[in-house]
Amino acid sequence: MLTTLLAFIVLLPVAGAVIAGVLRPRQTRAVAVITALAVALLAIAAAWLGYPAGHRVSLGGLAWLGPARGDGIFGLLLDPLSTILLIVVTVIGFLAVLYSTKYLREKNRDHPVGPADQGRYYFWLLAFLASMAGVATSPNFLQLFVFWELTTVCSWALISFNRSEKSLEAGFKAILMTHAGGLFFLIALLVLFVRTGSFEFDAIARLDPVLRGWVYGFLLIAASAKAAQVPFHTWLPDAMEAPTPVSAYLHAAAMVKAGVYLMLRAVGASGGVPHGVGVLMAALALTTMLVALSFYFVQDDLKRLLAYSTIAHLGYVMLGAALGALGSTVGFQGGALHILTHGFSKATLFLCVGAVAYITGSRSINALGGVAKVMPLTATAYFVGVLAVTGIPPFACFWSKFMIVAGALQVPGGLGVGIMVMVLVESLVAFGWMLHVGQKVFFGEQTELAKVNSDPPFAMSAALVLLMIGCLVVPLFGIPLVRLIGG
Repeated sequence: MLTTLLAFIVLLPVAGAVIAGVLRPRQTRAVAVITALAVALLAIAAAWLGYPAGHRVSLGGLAWLGPARGDGIFGLLLDPLSTILLIVVTVIGFLAVLYSTKYLREKNRDHPVGPADQGRYYFWLLAFLASMAGVATSPNFLQLFVFWELTTVCSWALISFNRSEKSLEAGFKAILMTHAGGLFFLIALLVLFVRTGSFEFDAIARLDPVLRGWVYGFLLIAASAKAAQVPFHTWLPDAMEAPTPVSAYLHAAAMVKAGVYLMLRAVGASGGVPHGVGVLMAALALTTMLVALSFYFVQDDLKRLLAYSTIAHLGYVMLGAALGALGSTVGFQGGALHILTHGFSKATLFLCVGAVAYITGSRSINALGGVAKVMPLTATAYFVGVLAVTGIPPFACFWSKFMIVAGALQVPGGLGVGIMVMVLVESLVAFGWMLHVGQKVFFGEQTELAKVNSDPPFAMSAALVLLMIGCLVVPLFGIPLVRLIGG
């Protein structure tokens, strides 16, 4: 039964994408919502049935690789780490689709979308959901690589969705940089297979130490490009040309999370990560957090501000993977948990910004003011999202940040203390700046752009309410799950 559920989680959104692509707009929206809801419920059911033992099944292989190498290459995997990503992908995917049903309208003052384009939008969004579900349930590096590249194609199509010059350039930049990173993933795959005859996650441990270090280095380049880590971070802020539900899904649950998931999976599967690799990962993660933080203060576009926040928080997950490589199980668990907690927190913030832009036609921090007077629900959701993403207890990211800091203090020497200081600085500065931006946009003197009627339509408001609840309750699900990782 569990095998069937996992197969449907991947295949159902593919079928929904095809159907949505050929129907009329009203039917398209209904098919997209039903498909996304069904996939989310199936993922929750699979997580419940698979907890705590997990599940793995082989579905086929490649005969030309030989019986010893080709059997069981393709299959499905559900373990605590894949369950974390799968829940984020499917639940936030459903909420993004639900939100989109009212966001994608001609009356949208920020991104007006006519009926003719809705089928194309839902086709790619559901295909994106399927690709990410495939990433989460892949049992080895080869299958993960296949779905990894599919997410690249889907993100390119959605970033370029508006077909304006800026969106087309942003989509091209995204696919160029992330696919270039994927080539290093391919090189790592080839080295792994030639030397071990296997694509399994734990095959890295069978490489000699020098070659193992090179493979981890190649994977780190691929993951950094996908997750917009320094020096590959520039494509993600430009990707804000996408419709806001796409931005929310891209940042909270989808492609960028595939990059950090790759490193968590690679580190977690091998007990012999070279020490230098762990130090390098930690250094790059901390550098990324610092660089992203420095860009907060020069942003006028709310979505670009959130994009740099995402870059910093992906650094948190990469930092968790680095701590795991340095021997800290708690830090590794915190990084895995941050996929979940950041996902719900950042989706809340992005959909708030989408609601403001939908009603006012602006994402400019300087042009907006007094929005809370006419959009109280959206204002509430924004501040809940800020509390959650900056790690104020008892909201979501507090728990994952706490575990990362606790894990850092398990690392001997000054590195652990340095990590703790950097995490605290990032959290405090981000909290102060996000509050400043919130006060400017939602309170104070009401600007002309903010003289609007009300909060967004019901579907958009419902998604915000559900995400606010998630910002409080997801740690209750995530913490017991991540405690099974590496325990």
